[in-house]
Amino acid sequence: MYISTNSRMRSCFGVQTQQLISRVFSHPVTGRWSAAQRRLSSTPGDEKPRPSMLRHLTSRIKATGPITVAEYMREALTNPVTGYYVTNDMLGPDGDFITSPEISQIFGELLGVWIVSEWIGAGRPERLQLVELGPGKGSLASDVLRVFSQLQSVVGGASLSLHLVEVSPVLSRLQAHKLTGTQSREADAEDEPVYRRGETAAGLPVSWYRRLEDVPTGFSIFLAHEFFDALPIHKFQRTQRGWREVMVDVDPEKTDQLRFVVAPSPTLASSTLVQADERRPHVEVCAEGGVLVQQLARRIEADGGAALIADYGHDGTKTDTFRGFKGHRLHDVLSSPGAADLTADVDFSFLRRVAGEGVACLGPVTQRTFLKNMGIDSRMQVLLRNCSDASTRQQLIDSYDVLTNAAKMGERFLFFGLLHRARLATPPQPDGPKLEIRKKRPAPPPVAGFTELSFS
Repeated sequence: MYISTNSRMRSCFGVQTQQLISRVFSHPVTGRWSAAQRRLSSTPGDEKPRPSMLRHLTSRIKATGPITVAEYMREALTNPVTGYYVTNDMLGPDGDFITSPEISQIFGELLGVWIVSEWIGAGRPERLQLVELGPGKGSLASDVLRVFSQLQSVVGGASLSLHLVEVSPVLSRLQAHKLTGTQSREADAEDEPVYRRGETAAGLPVSWYRRLEDVPTGFSIFLAHEFFDALPIHKFQRTQRGWREVMVDVDPEKTDQLRFVVAPSPTLASSTLVQADERRPHVEVCAEGGVLVQQLARRIEADGGAALIADYGHDGTKTDTFRGFKGHRLHDVLSSPGAADLTADVDFSFLRRVAGEGVACLGPVTQRTFLKNMGIDSRMQVLLRNCSDASTRQQLIDSYDVLTNAAKMGERFLFFGLLHRARLATPPQPDGPKLEIRKKRPAPPPVAGFTELSFS
Protein backbone atom coordinates (compact mmCIF):
# COMPACT_ATOMS: atom_id res chain seq x y z
CA MET A 1 0.00 0.00 0.00
CA TYR A 2 1.64 3.24 -1.13
CA ILE A 3 -0.04 6.60 -0.57
CA SER A 4 1.22 9.77 -2.23
CA THR A 5 1.22 13.01 -0.23
CA ASN A 6 0.98 16.60 -1.33
CA SER A 7 3.93 18.96 -0.99
CA ARG A 8 2.31 21.09 1.72
CA MET A 9 1.77 18.15 4.05
CA ARG A 10 5.26 16.85 3.29
CA SER A 11 6.71 20.25 4.17
CA CYS A 12 4.70 20.54 7.40
CA PHE A 13 5.67 17.08 8.56
CA GLY A 14 9.27 17.78 7.55
CA VAL A 15 9.23 20.82 9.85
CA GLN A 16 7.75 18.73 12.67
CA THR A 17 10.34 15.98 12.26
CA GLN A 18 13.10 18.58 11.93
CA GLN A 19 12.01 20.17 15.21
CA LEU A 20 12.17 16.80 16.96
CA ILE A 21 15.64 16.10 15.56
CA SER A 22 16.88 19.59 16.41
CA ARG A 23 15.90 19.14 20.03
CA VAL A 24 17.62 15.77 20.17
CA PHE A 25 20.87 16.98 18.60
CA SER A 26 21.10 20.13 20.68
CA HIS A 27 22.79 17.94 23.28
CA PRO A 28 26.57 17.32 23.15
CA VAL A 29 28.05 14.30 21.45
CA THR A 30 29.17 11.60 23.88
CA GLY A 31 32.34 9.52 23.71
CA ARG A 32 31.16 6.60 21.62
CA TRP A 33 32.68 8.01 18.42
CA SER A 34 36.27 7.14 19.26
CA ALA A 35 35.30 3.75 20.66
CA ALA A 36 33.48 2.91 17.44
CA GLN A 37 36.53 3.71 15.35
CA ARG A 38 38.70 1.46 17.52
CA ARG A 39 36.20 -1.33 17.05
CA LEU A 40 36.17 -0.97 13.30
CA SER A 41 39.94 -1.25 13.12
CA SER A 42 40.28 -4.19 15.48
CA THR A 43 41.27 -7.61 14.15
CA PRO A 44 41.12 -10.11 17.01
CA GLY A 45 42.64 -13.54 16.69
CA ASP A 46 40.66 -16.69 16.01
CA GLU A 47 38.83 -18.30 18.88
CA LYS A 48 39.37 -21.94 19.70
CA PRO A 49 37.04 -24.26 17.74
CA ARG A 50 34.19 -25.95 19.54
CA PRO A 51 34.55 -29.65 18.72
CA SER A 52 31.61 -30.54 20.97
CA MET A 53 29.17 -28.84 18.60
CA LEU A 54 30.76 -30.57 15.60
CA ARG A 55 30.55 -33.95 17.38
CA HIS A 56 26.93 -33.27 18.25
CA LEU A 57 26.06 -32.49 14.62
CA THR A 58 28.01 -35.34 13.05
CA SER A 59 26.50 -37.85 15.50
CA ARG A 60 23.02 -36.60 14.72
CA ILE A 61 23.57 -36.72 10.95
CA LYS A 62 25.06 -40.23 11.10
CA ALA A 63 22.05 -41.39 13.12
CA THR A 64 19.20 -39.74 11.17
CA GLY A 65 20.65 -38.53 7.87
CA PRO A 66 21.43 -35.09 6.40
CA ILE A 67 19.82 -32.07 8.06
CA THR A 68 18.42 -28.90 6.50
CA VAL A 69 20.45 -25.70 6.48
CA ALA A 70 17.78 -24.25 8.78
CA GLU A 71 18.37 -27.03 11.32
CA TYR A 72 22.12 -26.51 11.05
CA MET A 73 21.82 -22.75 11.65
CA ARG A 74 19.45 -23.24 14.56
CA GLU A 75 21.82 -25.67 16.29
CA ALA A 76 24.97 -23.67 15.57
CA LEU A 77 23.50 -20.37 16.73
CA THR A 78 20.99 -21.15 19.49
CA ASN A 79 21.76 -24.60 20.88
CA PRO A 80 21.17 -24.08 24.64
CA VAL A 81 24.56 -25.56 25.57
CA THR A 82 27.05 -24.63 22.84
CA GLY A 83 25.16 -22.26 20.51
CA TYR A 84 27.03 -19.22 19.28
CA TYR A 85 24.50 -16.68 20.56
CA VAL A 86 24.12 -18.49 23.88
CA THR A 87 27.80 -18.65 24.85
CA ASN A 88 29.47 -15.70 23.09
CA ASP A 89 29.74 -11.93 23.38
CA MET A 90 29.89 -11.42 19.61
CA LEU A 91 29.78 -7.62 19.44
CA GLY A 92 32.57 -5.07 19.72
CA PRO A 93 36.36 -5.44 19.53
CA ASP A 94 36.43 -8.99 20.89
CA GLY A 95 33.46 -10.15 18.84
CA ASP A 96 32.79 -11.02 15.23
CA PHE A 97 30.83 -8.09 13.82
CA ILE A 98 29.96 -4.41 14.27
CA THR A 99 26.43 -2.99 14.06
CA SER A 100 25.32 0.53 13.17
CA PRO A 101 24.32 1.52 16.74
CA GLU A 102 27.86 0.61 17.85
CA ILE A 103 29.35 2.89 15.18
CA SER A 104 27.45 6.10 15.91
CA GLN A 105 24.86 7.23 18.42
CA ILE A 106 23.26 9.35 15.68
CA PHE A 107 21.90 6.14 14.12
CA GLY A 108 19.93 5.21 17.24
CA GLU A 109 18.86 8.77 17.89
CA LEU A 110 17.37 9.10 14.38
CA LEU A 111 15.49 5.85 14.92
CA GLY A 112 14.24 7.28 18.21
CA VAL A 113 12.92 10.32 16.36
CA TRP A 114 11.24 7.96 13.86
CA ILE A 115 9.47 6.18 16.73
CA VAL A 116 8.25 9.47 18.19
CA SER A 117 7.03 10.67 14.79
CA GLU A 118 5.08 7.44 14.24
CA TRP A 119 3.60 7.66 17.72
CA ILE A 120 2.44 11.19 16.86
CA GLY A 121 1.15 10.00 13.46
CA ALA A 122 -0.91 7.34 15.22
CA GLY A 123 -2.67 9.96 17.33
CA ARG A 124 -0.45 9.92 20.45
CA PRO A 125 -1.81 6.77 22.15
CA GLU A 126 -1.70 6.84 25.94
CA ARG A 127 0.29 3.62 26.11
CA LEU A 128 3.43 2.93 24.09
CA GLN A 129 5.39 -0.30 24.19
CA LEU A 130 8.81 -0.14 22.58
CA VAL A 131 9.77 -3.69 21.56
CA GLU A 132 13.22 -4.56 20.21
CA LEU A 133 14.01 -7.95 18.71
CA GLY A 134 17.63 -8.98 19.21
CA PRO A 135 18.85 -5.88 21.10
CA GLY A 136 22.59 -6.64 20.88
CA LYS A 137 24.37 -4.91 23.75
CA GLY A 138 21.47 -2.51 24.30
CA SER A 139 23.11 0.41 22.47
CA LEU A 140 20.16 1.07 20.15
CA ALA A 141 17.62 0.92 22.98
CA SER A 142 19.81 3.21 25.07
CA ASP A 143 20.02 5.80 22.29
CA VAL A 144 16.27 5.62 21.68
CA LEU A 145 15.50 6.11 25.37
CA ARG A 146 17.79 9.12 25.45
CA VAL A 147 15.68 10.64 22.66
CA PHE A 148 12.55 10.05 24.72
CA SER A 149 14.12 11.76 27.74
CA GLN A 150 15.12 14.74 25.58
CA LEU A 151 11.59 14.94 24.15
CA GLN A 152 9.87 14.49 27.48
CA SER A 153 7.63 17.48 26.84
CA VAL A 154 6.36 15.72 23.70
CA VAL A 155 5.98 12.13 24.92
CA GLY A 156 5.66 12.74 28.66
CA GLY A 157 1.95 11.99 28.64
CA ALA A 158 2.45 8.46 27.35
CA SER A 159 2.95 5.39 29.52
CA LEU A 160 6.20 4.04 28.07
CA SER A 161 7.73 0.59 28.63
CA LEU A 162 10.64 -1.27 27.01
CA HIS A 163 10.39 -4.93 26.01
CA LEU A 164 13.44 -6.86 24.77
CA VAL A 165 13.24 -10.19 22.95
CA GLU A 166 16.59 -11.90 23.54
CA VAL A 167 17.62 -15.58 23.64
CA SER A 168 21.23 -15.03 24.70
CA PRO A 169 21.90 -15.06 28.46
CA VAL A 170 25.26 -13.36 27.82
CA LEU A 171 23.74 -10.47 25.88
CA SER A 172 20.75 -10.08 28.20
CA ARG A 173 23.14 -9.46 31.10
CA LEU A 174 25.04 -6.87 29.04
CA GLN A 175 21.76 -5.20 28.07
CA ALA A 176 20.60 -5.14 31.68
CA HIS A 177 23.85 -3.55 32.84
CA LYS A 178 23.72 -0.87 30.14
CA LEU A 179 20.03 -0.02 30.52
CA THR A 180 19.32 -0.59 34.20
CA GLY A 181 22.69 -0.77 35.97
CA THR A 182 22.09 -2.99 38.97
CA GLN A 183 18.32 -2.47 38.93
CA SER A 184 17.31 -5.79 37.35
CA ARG A 185 16.78 -9.34 38.49
CA GLU A 186 16.19 -12.70 36.87
CA ALA A 187 12.97 -14.64 37.33
CA ASP A 188 12.92 -17.38 39.96
CA ALA A 189 11.76 -20.04 37.49
CA GLU A 190 13.44 -20.73 34.14
CA ASP A 191 10.11 -21.18 32.33
CA GLU A 192 8.79 -17.71 33.23
CA PRO A 193 7.74 -15.78 30.07
CA VAL A 194 9.46 -12.68 31.49
CA TYR A 195 12.84 -14.06 32.50
CA ARG A 196 14.30 -10.74 33.64
CA ARG A 197 12.81 -7.46 34.87
CA GLY A 198 14.46 -4.14 35.52
CA GLU A 199 14.08 -0.40 35.68
CA THR A 200 16.09 2.41 34.13
CA ALA A 201 17.49 5.28 36.18
CA ALA A 202 14.47 7.31 35.04
CA GLY A 203 12.06 4.66 36.37
CA LEU A 204 11.07 3.17 33.00
CA PRO A 205 10.20 -0.56 33.25
CA VAL A 206 12.25 -3.00 31.14
CA SER A 207 11.30 -6.65 30.54
CA TRP A 208 13.11 -9.50 28.79
CA TYR A 209 11.49 -12.34 26.82
CA ARG A 210 12.70 -15.28 24.77
CA ARG A 211 9.73 -15.18 22.37
CA LEU A 212 7.78 -12.39 20.70
CA GLU A 213 4.47 -14.01 21.57
CA ASP A 214 5.19 -13.51 25.28
CA VAL A 215 5.32 -9.71 24.91
CA PRO A 216 2.03 -8.18 26.17
CA THR A 217 -0.49 -6.95 23.60
CA GLY A 218 -1.12 -3.25 23.10
CA PHE A 219 0.03 -0.37 20.93
CA SER A 220 3.66 -1.18 20.16
CA ILE A 221 6.45 -0.02 17.92
CA PHE A 222 8.79 -2.86 17.04
CA LEU A 223 12.46 -2.51 16.09
CA ALA A 224 14.46 -5.33 14.48
CA HIS A 225 17.98 -4.26 13.57
CA GLU A 226 20.21 -7.05 12.23
CA PHE A 227 17.81 -9.62 13.64
CA PHE A 228 16.17 -11.32 10.66
CA ASP A 229 19.49 -12.05 8.92
CA ALA A 230 20.42 -14.50 11.71
CA LEU A 231 17.19 -16.51 11.53
CA PRO A 232 17.48 -20.01 10.01
CA ILE A 233 17.04 -20.30 6.25
CA HIS A 234 16.17 -23.13 3.90
CA LYS A 235 18.24 -23.31 0.71
CA PHE A 236 16.83 -24.64 -2.56
CA GLN A 237 18.48 -25.51 -5.86
CA ARG A 238 16.72 -25.72 -9.21
CA THR A 239 17.51 -29.05 -10.93
CA GLN A 240 16.33 -30.83 -14.08
CA ARG A 241 13.87 -32.74 -11.88
CA GLY A 242 12.53 -29.61 -10.18
CA TRP A 243 13.38 -27.84 -6.93
CA ARG A 244 15.52 -29.74 -4.43
CA GLU A 245 16.57 -28.72 -0.94
CA VAL A 246 20.22 -28.18 -0.06
CA MET A 247 21.16 -30.22 3.02
CA VAL A 248 24.13 -30.55 5.38
CA ASP A 249 25.85 -33.95 5.51
CA VAL A 250 29.03 -35.51 6.89
CA ASP A 251 31.85 -35.65 4.34
CA PRO A 252 32.37 -39.41 3.74
CA GLU A 253 36.09 -38.87 3.03
CA LYS A 254 36.65 -36.63 6.07
CA THR A 255 34.27 -37.69 8.80
CA ASP A 256 35.20 -34.74 11.00
CA GLN A 257 34.03 -32.27 8.35
CA LEU A 258 30.65 -31.28 6.95
CA ARG A 259 29.56 -30.68 3.37
CA PHE A 260 26.53 -29.50 1.38
CA VAL A 261 24.47 -32.04 -0.57
CA VAL A 262 21.32 -31.78 -2.66
CA ALA A 263 18.34 -33.89 -1.57
CA PRO A 264 17.57 -36.56 -4.20
CA SER A 265 13.80 -36.09 -3.87
CA PRO A 266 11.47 -33.24 -2.87
CA THR A 267 11.22 -32.34 0.81
CA LEU A 268 8.24 -30.79 2.54
CA ALA A 269 10.06 -27.44 2.50
CA SER A 270 10.96 -27.57 -1.21
CA SER A 271 7.36 -28.47 -2.03
CA THR A 272 5.80 -25.63 -0.03
CA LEU A 273 8.23 -22.71 0.33
CA VAL A 274 9.33 -22.08 -3.27
CA GLN A 275 6.97 -19.89 -5.29
CA ALA A 276 5.55 -21.38 -8.50
CA ASP A 277 6.75 -18.40 -10.56
CA GLU A 278 10.28 -18.35 -9.08
CA ARG A 279 12.90 -17.72 -11.78
CA ARG A 280 16.13 -17.71 -9.80
CA PRO A 281 18.32 -20.85 -9.99
CA HIS A 282 18.98 -20.83 -6.24
CA VAL A 283 16.66 -19.54 -3.51
CA GLU A 284 16.93 -18.96 0.24
CA VAL A 285 13.71 -18.84 2.24
CA CYS A 286 13.48 -17.88 5.91
CA ALA A 287 10.26 -19.54 7.03
CA GLU A 288 10.86 -18.51 10.64
CA GLY A 289 11.21 -14.89 9.55
CA GLY A 290 7.93 -15.19 7.67
CA VAL A 291 6.17 -16.44 10.80
CA LEU A 292 7.57 -13.54 12.83
CA VAL A 293 6.44 -10.96 10.26
CA GLN A 294 2.97 -12.48 10.29
CA GLN A 295 2.93 -12.18 14.09
CA LEU A 296 4.00 -8.54 13.84
CA ALA A 297 1.37 -7.86 11.18
CA ARG A 298 -1.42 -9.41 13.25
CA ARG A 299 -0.41 -7.42 16.33
CA ILE A 300 -0.20 -4.15 14.42
CA GLU A 301 -3.56 -4.78 12.74
CA ALA A 302 -5.23 -5.59 16.07
CA ASP A 303 -3.53 -3.12 18.44
CA GLY A 304 -2.01 -0.44 16.21
CA GLY A 305 1.62 0.51 16.00
CA ALA A 306 4.43 -0.06 13.54
CA ALA A 307 7.49 -2.21 12.87
CA LEU A 308 10.84 -1.07 11.48
CA ILE A 309 13.14 -3.79 10.14
CA ALA A 310 16.71 -2.90 9.13
CA ASP A 311 19.05 -5.55 7.82
CA TYR A 312 21.32 -6.86 5.11
CA GLY A 313 18.89 -7.70 2.36
CA HIS A 314 17.46 -7.57 -1.14
CA ASP A 315 14.08 -7.37 -2.80
CA GLY A 316 13.88 -10.85 -4.28
CA THR A 317 16.94 -10.63 -6.53
CA LYS A 318 19.83 -12.45 -4.81
CA THR A 319 20.53 -16.19 -4.68
CA ASP A 320 23.30 -17.61 -2.46
CA THR A 321 23.99 -15.20 0.44
CA PHE A 322 24.62 -17.67 3.29
CA ARG A 323 27.92 -16.76 4.97
CA GLY A 324 29.81 -16.82 8.25
CA PHE A 325 31.73 -14.18 10.21
CA LYS A 326 34.49 -14.73 12.73
CA GLY A 327 36.87 -12.08 14.00
CA HIS A 328 35.28 -9.48 11.68
CA ARG A 329 36.18 -11.63 8.65
CA LEU A 330 34.33 -14.03 6.36
CA HIS A 331 34.36 -17.57 7.67
CA ASP A 332 33.46 -20.95 6.14
CA VAL A 333 29.86 -21.59 7.25
CA LEU A 334 30.48 -25.32 7.82
CA SER A 335 33.75 -24.88 9.72
CA SER A 336 33.79 -24.74 13.55
CA PRO A 337 29.99 -24.64 14.02
CA GLY A 338 29.07 -22.74 17.16
CA ALA A 339 32.21 -20.58 17.04
CA ALA A 340 31.17 -18.18 14.26
CA ASP A 341 28.20 -16.03 13.36
CA LEU A 342 26.02 -17.31 10.52
CA THR A 343 23.89 -14.98 8.44
CA ALA A 344 21.94 -14.70 5.19
CA ASP A 345 20.54 -11.62 3.45
CA VAL A 346 16.88 -10.94 4.19
CA ASP A 347 14.53 -11.37 1.21
CA PHE A 348 12.18 -8.43 1.77
CA SER A 349 9.97 -9.48 -1.15
CA PHE A 350 9.17 -12.64 0.85
CA LEU A 351 8.43 -10.64 4.01
CA ARG A 352 6.15 -8.31 2.06
CA ARG A 353 4.28 -11.24 0.55
CA VAL A 354 3.67 -13.06 3.85
CA ALA A 355 2.76 -9.87 5.78
CA GLY A 356 -0.67 -9.98 4.15
CA GLU A 357 -3.23 -7.32 3.39
CA GLY A 358 -3.92 -6.31 6.98
CA VAL A 359 -0.94 -3.95 7.16
CA ALA A 360 0.76 -1.45 4.87
CA CYS A 361 4.34 -2.24 3.82
CA LEU A 362 6.90 0.46 3.10
CA GLY A 363 10.23 -0.10 1.35
CA PRO A 364 12.70 -1.53 1.35
CA VAL A 365 14.85 1.57 0.98
CA THR A 366 18.60 1.71 1.50
CA GLN A 367 20.07 2.79 4.82
CA ARG A 368 21.65 5.74 3.01
CA THR A 369 18.25 6.87 1.74
CA PHE A 370 16.51 6.32 5.08
CA LEU A 371 19.09 8.23 7.12
CA LYS A 372 19.26 11.09 4.62
CA ASN A 373 15.46 11.30 4.61
CA MET A 374 15.65 11.50 8.41
CA GLY A 375 17.95 14.50 8.11
CA ILE A 376 21.34 13.04 8.97
CA ASP A 377 23.10 15.49 6.62
CA SER A 378 21.70 18.61 8.25
CA ARG A 379 22.42 17.20 11.71
CA MET A 380 26.00 16.39 10.76
CA GLN A 381 26.48 19.96 9.57
CA VAL A 382 25.30 21.26 12.94
CA LEU A 383 27.56 18.88 14.84
CA LEU A 384 30.59 19.77 12.73
CA ARG A 385 29.96 23.51 13.11
CA ASN A 386 29.83 23.11 16.88
CA CYS A 387 32.86 20.82 17.11
CA SER A 388 36.28 22.45 17.50
CA ASP A 389 38.34 19.33 18.20
CA ALA A 390 39.97 18.05 15.00
CA SER A 391 40.06 14.43 16.15
CA THR A 392 36.38 14.38 17.09
CA ARG A 393 35.46 16.05 13.78
CA GLN A 394 37.29 13.32 11.87
CA GLN A 395 35.58 10.62 13.92
CA LEU A 396 32.21 12.18 13.11
CA ILE A 397 33.06 12.22 9.41
CA ASP A 398 34.36 8.64 9.45
CA SER A 399 31.29 7.31 11.26
CA TYR A 400 28.97 9.14 8.86
CA ASP A 401 30.89 7.62 5.95
CA VAL A 402 30.51 4.07 7.28
CA LEU A 403 26.76 4.52 7.77
CA THR A 404 25.97 6.17 4.42
CA ASN A 405 28.71 5.24 1.94
CA ALA A 406 27.28 2.99 -0.77
CA ALA A 407 30.39 0.80 -0.66
CA LYS A 408 30.04 0.27 3.12
CA MET A 409 26.73 0.12 5.01
CA GLY A 410 24.85 2.72 2.98
CA GLU A 411 23.58 0.39 0.24
CA ARG A 412 24.05 -2.99 1.89
CA PHE A 413 21.47 -2.37 4.61
CA LEU A 414 17.80 -1.90 3.80
CA PHE A 415 14.91 -0.49 5.85
CA PHE A 416 11.43 -2.01 5.67
CA GLY A 417 8.33 -0.84 7.52
CA LEU A 418 5.00 -2.32 8.59
CA LEU A 419 2.24 0.12 9.52
CA HIS A 420 -1.41 -0.05 10.47
CA ARG A 421 -3.43 0.71 7.35
CA ALA A 422 -5.26 3.53 9.10
CA ARG A 423 -1.93 5.34 9.42
CA LEU A 424 -1.76 5.87 5.64
CA ALA A 425 -5.45 5.90 4.78
CA THR A 426 -7.02 9.07 3.41
CA PRO A 427 -9.69 10.16 5.91
CA PRO A 428 -13.24 9.58 4.57
CA GLN A 429 -15.44 12.54 3.71
CA PRO A 430 -18.12 13.21 6.35
CA ASP A 431 -21.74 12.42 5.60
CA GLY A 432 -24.06 15.20 4.49
CA PRO A 433 -24.47 17.53 1.53
CA LYS A 434 -21.32 18.32 -0.38
CA LEU A 435 -20.72 22.07 -0.09
CA GLU A 436 -18.15 23.74 -2.27
CA ILE A 437 -17.04 25.93 0.61
CA ARG A 438 -16.19 22.92 2.74
CA LYS A 439 -12.42 22.56 3.13
CA LYS A 440 -10.70 19.38 2.11
CA ARG A 441 -9.74 17.13 4.98
CA PRO A 442 -5.96 16.85 5.38
CA ALA A 443 -4.09 13.83 4.08
CA PRO A 444 -2.20 11.67 6.58
CA PRO A 445 1.35 12.84 7.24
CA PRO A 446 4.09 11.02 5.31
CA VAL A 447 6.23 8.43 7.01
CA ALA A 448 9.63 9.81 7.98
CA GLY A 449 12.59 7.92 6.58
CA PHE A 450 10.60 6.46 3.70
CA THR A 451 9.67 9.90 2.34
CA GLU A 452 11.99 12.67 1.23
CA LEU A 453 11.26 15.56 3.58
CA SER A 454 12.43 19.14 3.39
CA PHE A 455 14.99 20.20 6.02
CA SER A 456 16.21 23.76 6.33
